Amino acid sequence: MRSVWIIAVREMRDGFRNRRVVASTLLLAALALTLSLIGSAPVGELGASRLSVAVVSLSSLTTFLIPLIALIIAHDAIAGEFDRGTMLLLLSYPVRRWQIIAGKFLGHVGILTIAIIIGYGLAALAMGLTAAPQESASRLAFLNLLGTSVMLAAAFLALGYCVSVVAQSQRAAAGAAIGIWLFFVILYDIALLGLLVVDDGRMVTVGLFNLLLLANPADIYRMLNLAGLPDIGRLSGMAGIARDVTLSPAALAGALLAWICVPLLFASVAFSRRQV
Repeated sequence: MRSVWIIAVREMRDGFRNRRVVASTLLLAALALTLSLIGSAPVGELGASRLSVAVVSLSSLTTFLIPLIALIIAHDAIAGEFDRGTMLLLLSYPVRRWQIIAGKFLGHVGILTIAIIIGYGLAALAMGLTAAPQESASRLAFLNLLGTSVMLAAAFLALGYCVSVVAQSQRAAAGAAIGIWLFFVILYDIALLGLLVVDDGRMVTVGLFNLLLLANPADIYRMLNLAGLPDIGRLSGMAGIARDVTLSPAALAGALLAWICVPLLFASVAFSRRQV
């Protein structure tokens, strides 16, 4: 495990020197702060708390931005090392290939965790999270937002590692990473909505609908955050969808964890079989 931690610390140190990582963190913080300030305006007849409005806004931001940042960071984790010729040097040390994957992954998760805490922490400070008893449920939703955002980042990091291991060059990995982002974040939900409209409840049962949601980590994240509390579900427009989902929060969290472990295991096995 010592080798894993050494690699993880090196990845975090190199990551914070990377302009893309710094720029992504600043962008996340700026957008989160802006959305929180906008969401602090009066919410009219909905009667929702400022924090609930912020959770809805930040969840939508996370769904689009965090997967993209994770894939940008992860796509060259292995392919970039091969292109730069540094992988041969790394493999010359007494370290196993799975330890390289695990160390790099932990380092990148650490980077994104710090970015999320900084970005959303500034947003929380901007809203002035004073102890308000009526917002206790919203506070739990905000903490849930932080935890599941890290899990979503880890899931797309794992997918990025799969691409980085399989791709023969950094450019190919970058193209595949953008394709993954477009598919899961944009195209999948459009296709699912089209299927539901065309089917009109004839073949897509509740069970099948649940499985289709589990097939996309971004949708799992949405359900964990936007349908968990009544006022948040009302604000996000997902209250109706939540009634059709029979999966518990624990099952959704387990599915999101599987989206981390399975791709990461695939990346480790594929990397162990890759010829240098």
